[in-house]
Amino acid sequence: MRFTLASLFLLTTPGVAAIDYLQQIKPLLQSQCVKCHGATSQKGKLKLDTAAAAIKGGEHGTSIVPGKSADSLLVQTLEGTHTEISKMPYKRPPLDSAQVTLIKQWIDEGAQAPANEQPSDDRHWAFIKPTRPNVPPGANAIDFFVQQRLAKEGLKPSPEASPETLIRRVSLDLTGLPPTPEEVTTFVSAFRQDPSSLEVLVDRLLASPHYGERWGRWWLDQARYADSNGYSIDAPRSIWPYRDWVVKALNEDKPFDQFTIEQLAGDQIPNATLDQKIATGFHRNTQVNGEGGIDPEQFRIESVVDRVGTTGTVWLGLSIACAQCHDHKFDPVSHKEYYSLFAFFNSTEPDGHAGLKTSTVTLAPVEDESAIQADIANLRFEIERYLKDNPNAVVAAEKALTTETRAKLGNDVVKALKTPFADRNFDQQRAVFAALVKTDKRFNSLNAQLKDREAGVSPKVTSLVMQELPKPRETRVFIKGDFTRPDALVQRGVLAVLPPLNKAEPSRLDLAQWIVSRDHPLTARVIMNRVWQQYFGRGIVETENDFGTMGSAPTHPELLDWLATEFMAQGWSLKAMHKAVVMSHTYRQSSSIAQEAASNEPEMLSGALLTDPRNYLLWRQTRLRLDAEIVRDVTLTASGLLAPKLGGPPVYPPIPEGVMSLGQVKRPWPVSKGADRYRRALYTFVFRATPPPSLSVFDAPEGLGTCTRRIRSNTPLQALTLLNDAAFDEFAIALGKRLQKVKQSDEQRLHHGFQLCTARTPTREESQRLQALLQDERQAGSDETMAWRLVARVLLNLDETVTRE
Repeated sequence: MRFTLASLFLLTTPGVAAIDYLQQIKPLLQSQCVKCHGATSQKGKLKLDTAAAAIKGGEHGTSIVPGKSADSLLVQTLEGTHTEISKMPYKRPPLDSAQVTLIKQWIDEGAQAPANEQPSDDRHWAFIKPTRPNVPPGANAIDFFVQQRLAKEGLKPSPEASPETLIRRVSLDLTGLPPTPEEVTTFVSAFRQDPSSLEVLVDRLLASPHYGERWGRWWLDQARYADSNGYSIDAPRSIWPYRDWVVKALNEDKPFDQFTIEQLAGDQIPNATLDQKIATGFHRNTQVNGEGGIDPEQFRIESVVDRVGTTGTVWLGLSIACAQCHDHKFDPVSHKEYYSLFAFFNSTEPDGHAGLKTSTVTLAPVEDESAIQADIANLRFEIERYLKDNPNAVVAAEKALTTETRAKLGNDVVKALKTPFADRNFDQQRAVFAALVKTDKRFNSLNAQLKDREAGVSPKVTSLVMQELPKPRETRVFIKGDFTRPDALVQRGVLAVLPPLNKAEPSRLDLAQWIVSRDHPLTARVIMNRVWQQYFGRGIVETENDFGTMGSAPTHPELLDWLATEFMAQGWSLKAMHKAVVMSHTYRQSSSIAQEAASNEPEMLSGALLTDPRNYLLWRQTRLRLDAEIVRDVTLTASGLLAPKLGGPPVYPPIPEGVMSLGQVKRPWPVSKGADRYRRALYTFVFRATPPPSLSVFDAPEGLGTCTRRIRSNTPLQALTLLNDAAFDEFAIALGKRLQKVKQSDEQRLHHGFQLCTARTPTREESQRLQALLQDERQAGSDETMAWRLVARVLLNLDETVTRE
């Protein structure tokens, strides 16, 4: 409430009504005092968010003496007459005389206030538990809140997209794969007769095993998943069973609360299953430094720091990591509270830094030829590097050979010994080392594994997991975040601004259960905001990783609260929420401004563009460049090469020559053969130091840290990749051959190719340009295979092919 001097004068003149506390005093205290004396902060142990609390006072005694304003500490501090306490508000402009007079009159009148007055909640909106907003009976909640906001601005939603656009949009969003031309034709015909056929389509897509692959990649971004350790050595690691666990859990629609608990603390669940232990790979996706000479404790601490920050970002949407070195500058997260959270992750087994033993689980061997060949390549590399780094042992052993001992060596070893040391190939080096240096444990282990692989024995499959130490480590605050400067001892605990964790000695399991408590104000909001972001390119809270005081305010706060409460009401079912979003008109709108311009209300277009040019109010859908992995999957599907197999060890599709020489350690890249060459991009092996260029150029994360929102760049390198990358050229060849096999006219072949890539038929102009291109190539002397290959490259490089409309 705002007060004018004139109104205050009238309120304080004789004969007027008594002061109304709720209308006149409480708003004044709320705006001027409760920031320091309210629910979040109580400086001097004083609260002024209720009259009763104000009368009670704080550490300096009673603040208000009803009927005696002159004796009231509150008035004395407002007027600056108290001898010990500074004038209030502290370091802010003082109240004007009329406002002070109003408070004095209220006190002199007896400081009357309602007996059942509830404390005002001055906390930041994100720290207050969401309440379910009202929605008119029969209304679609999402459309109700969006259209209510549009109407307030004098805007209207866009018309529904064409059925061809709808089936491609929802197919890409739910499975990451485009529909076939036959599926498009069937759906368009059914939808025009009965719009409810969209729901049938959505249910089918949600039941598809490819749903888990598409949304699994969304979660793996947040889990900072990759297939190598990172740092300079960047050795391969076995953690892909965690990736498969995520896909399986999402396909089964595992309730998100359980999905969370198993990843944060599956190992602490009573009688934990193998799957629940594998789920804890979420926090084993931290980098591992395998260099010799490092301080393993330093990098162990860095792993714990990463886990605290990642947990805070992924589930709470807070920049908790800012409190590692000092109290958070903006949010109510203290330096001590940070280390109370740190303590939950500080007592797990070592991560393997500098080669230390680490925690894994063992799965059944995988009978996979590609996995065997990849393991052979990696083992040969590790042995070659080990021999290069340890030449002295074999040189000394050679010098010690006598004629008698030399004669006892095998023919291969004797022949290798006749070759100068510097000229020996890998097999010769390996044979000599194995024969002469028999007590080297590291070499013997690697060599035994390589022998097994060469004999066709499948590699033992392991997965990194979390495991608690028998005795917890002591946790102390680190001064300025420096682990060499430990300070006060801390116990496990959570942020004071959030609901309490009422356990005397809480475990990591208790923390996980606290995070998904239905009383928690953040988790459901944060996750639903991130789901929304996938569908519209921007979250309702644009700063999806920062719900704190410096983050963006929600554009549709009631909608966000409805999504959060509905998520929990649906038993934390992600599939239920996906269906709720994609069935709304807000989602089904056209994204085309051109379509708006051709509508019956062109003035609405200009008004929307002027009022909301960035579409914060959701008056249309948003065109989105496909994620890097889906770019590959869409072009693979169009080419007819896609191998739809789920799960298993990562694969090695073709990449440009020389890529694996870019890091500090040149790694092998054993290109996969057969169907594995054409797996979905989700299964491509990712080295953190040298990720596949075709993924990086389309903004895929490297897994160095949690990624809660991918950027979408638009660079010439993307077009060059689609045109020239070996894998995409292979797709173009296959698509060209696929079109050649269509026993119809050139025009019909071109139409089929256009449908494979965009799910629609080309316009007359588009068709004519493609036919002209085909004829030009023929006239230039290209044979039919080369001509159709070029046409296919153009189709795969269309902006619309790599865009979700």
